[in-house]
Amino acid sequence: MNVFLAMIPAFFWGTTYAMTQLTLPDWPPLLLGAIRALPAGLILLVIKPNLPNKADWPILIKLGAINIALFFSLIFIMALTLPSAISGVGMVSVPVFAMLFHWLFSKQRPNALQALSGAMIIIFAWLLFDPSSINLSPVGLAAMLAAISCIIIGSTITKALGTRIHWWTVLTWQLIIGGGILLIISGCQALISPDKYLHLAAEFTLLNGFGLSWIVLLNTVLGYGLYVWLLQRMSVVDFTFGSIANPIAGIISGMLLVGESYSPHQYALMAGMILASISPALIQMLRQKIAKPAAGRS
Repeated sequence: MNVFLAMIPAFFWGTTYAMTQLTLPDWPPLLLGAIRALPAGLILLVIKPNLPNKADWPILIKLGAINIALFFSLIFIMALTLPSAISGVGMVSVPVFAMLFHWLFSKQRPNALQALSGAMIIIFAWLLFDPSSINLSPVGLAAMLAAISCIIIGSTITKALGTRIHWWTVLTWQLIIGGGILLIISGCQALISPDKYLHLAAEFTLLNGFGLSWIVLLNTVLGYGLYVWLLQRMSVVDFTFGSIANPIAGIISGMLLVGESYSPHQYALMAGMILASISPALIQMLRQKIAKPAAGRS
């Protein structure tokens, strides 16, 4: 049951790209990041009021800048420059970069299964992102790599916190802080280039409102709130299986909302990347199931 619950936030996160393309195609990524983060953080604060300790503010500001301000901006750059399916599937390569990061900086060598899975993801990604078969924006690809780096660095900082700060406090205040940073930066952008912001305000439509509501309420308030709640009740393996809904949602929403289509060969490469990303967790789960009856007989 928990695996299916974990699929809910992952699914909504995977719809971010196509939903942005459909409902908010001309909106600045900085403004979209601010609107996604700040209202969601304030709603979560109302649901469960809390205030960080004085000593916790520096780390929360760092997390808000990396996990929210920078990451959300990059996500919306991807949404506006890359196909939805490519963005969703490309993000399953996070484990590869995390493995390399921890190998280089923490001297944590991957096991053989992790290394094989990472190699398969790299091969499939190389074939899928081949410029001769698909034309992709260099800006979008650079944003994807930078977003993956944000996930790895942010999760490393968060993990180092241990239980020193409650998860809900971390989530709520990094959204508020990150959203506040983006609000200030987008405000400066509006002062420099006011025409675009004035045009958005003058031409605001119900479709824009629907897209913003989806991103704020479902992708962020529900998605992150459910994610934090499940963190205390699920194993890493369960989360890994739940995350498969993210790229699948990217593929399906891209197809249904913005008419994306690919060749059977490209869909096969996407499926290969997704399966390779969950294969270590799948094999670990199978080993545990086999080991349990053996332990019972002994």
